[in-house]
Amino acid sequence: MRLLEERIRKDGHVKAGNVLKVDSFLNHQMDIDLFQEMGKEFARIFEGCGVNKILTIEASGIGIACVTAQFFHCPVVFAKKSQSKNIDGEVFTSRVESFTHNRVYDVIVSQKFLGPQDRVLIIDDFLAKGNALMGLCEIVKRSGAFLVGAGIAVEKGFQEGGRRLRSQGIRVESLAIIDRMDEEEGVVFRPQP
Repeated sequence: MRLLEERIRKDGHVKAGNVLKVDSFLNHQMDIDLFQEMGKEFARIFEGCGVNKILTIEASGIGIACVTAQFFHCPVVFAKKSQSKNIDGEVFTSRVESFTHNRVYDVIVSQKFLGPQDRVLIIDDFLAKGNALMGLCEIVKRSGAFLVGAGIAVEKGFQEGGRRLRSQGIRVESLAIIDRMDEEEGVVFRPQP
């Protein structure tokens, strides 16, 4: 998606350790007009797939997921990174290692919100090593729901996550795929078809 790539070139900053800072428009301060265009694109890509539920993980994916859900006219469920008093009843859990935070989380989704009747689209902001996405896929599988695929805003194509997921037959569609990046050169995107 050229609009997203242009915004990353303009306002993104590459930091040491393969970190891309996009906090001014994607995952701290959110540009809702950009999210609207991203949501439209995810709706176009996954049109006709019967999506009736969107799943994401807290926190950065929630905004993109909510805007995208408007185009599918469906609810968003987000996996929580900690048990809280407002989650009651049985839950699906999965262990997820975060590349960004260098931590392992037990992510949790109430069983009330996912089941065999659901056709789930996972939406997230970044795909690097694929651990968060694998954890969400595991939750979908445990719920008995059908996984339509995953829509990712930015994929770090030089890391193994996308390849790993696609090799397992999971449909992964990324709006921008970074082939390489560094502090000097900036970001180099994979050519779009």
